Amino acid sequence: MLTRAGVLAALIVVAGVYGNHVAGSERAVSRQPLASLPIEIGAWHAAGDMPIDDESLGVLGVDDYVNRVYDKAGTAPVSLYIGYYASQRQGDTIHSPQNCLPGAGWQATESGRTTLNVGGRPLDVNRYMVQKGLNRQVVLYWYQGRGRVIANEYANKLWLMVDAAKLHRTNGSLVRVVAPVAVVSGGVAGADAAATDFARSLYPALSTYLP
Repeated sequence: MLTRAGVLAALIVVAGVYGNHVAGSERAVSRQPLASLPIEIGAWHAAGDMPIDDESLGVLGVDDYVNRVYDKAGTAPVSLYIGYYASQRQGDTIHSPQNCLPGAGWQATESGRTTLNVGGRPLDVNRYMVQKGLNRQVVLYWYQGRGRVIANEYANKLWLMVDAAKLHRTNGSLVRVVAPVAVVSGGVAGADAAATDFARSLYPALSTYLP
């Protein structure tokens, strides 16, 4: 019996063949640069950008990115990474945190999904707990682009192929929010609350940056 991942993988192959056959050239879309993402997001204030070195950027293959820390009084700080790809036709595809975090020494100790309520709209995102030594972090992430927000990596690849054929677009992005687990910030519950609160505040601002 085929697993869900097997079925999705088969559908991705079929959609990819179809997409390559009819997609044609990439349709450009207008968007705001991620560097102009607001310094103030809800009650959160940017504490500073963290530039990514050229070698790492070459591996990521992004066309635009922001890597920034946000603070809010009385809660844990959060780090925000958004990587944007104008086109994913030539092999520059989104790198899943499931692959990147272990490469940086972080190991997942919990994995699953959580639902954010954003203006009455449920938004399903991935939730990971990762650990390196004594340090632990709560990680929320999702894929966004072409009018879609998707948590599942296989579903994201399937829709990428479908949209390449129908919309002539393969632009997309990864949005990742990380909150450290610390006793002074309420432990895991505090990190969850910080990451969730920031993600809820962030999402409404993203449409002009991640069309």
